[in-house]
Amino acid sequence: MTEPSVFTQIINRDLPATIHYEDDLCIVISDINPKAPLHLLIIPKEPIVRLAHAEKSHQSLLGHLLLVAGEVARERGVGEAFRMIVNNGKGAGELIPHLHLHMLAGKDLSKDELGF
Repeated sequence: MTEPSVFTQIINRDLPATIHYEDDLCIVISDINPKAPLHLLIIPKEPIVRLAHAEKSHQSLLGHLLLVAGEVARERGVGEAFRMIVNNGKGAGELIPHLHLHMLAGKDLSKDELGF
């Protein structure tokens, strides 16, 4: 049997985390290795391994994650300037095999190393 991911353990309250938002479908926590003054992770409670493993049945959940991102950004006062990142696979920087969205804000992100 595969051990639950770190995120599943956080969702189950087996590991601690700073929780900023939670509903029946997802949880939003602080990243423990922030890359910006505000670095949050939006994590579905359903353990989808990565975005490329999502199926049509996940369409509503995926949309919900983006709507939550907008809501949390507005609540945190960064609704006009934030970046969302999804790493898909180790070659893209994925460290935990449980789909999650990174929200970065609180600094000028227009001049980062990728040039986005």
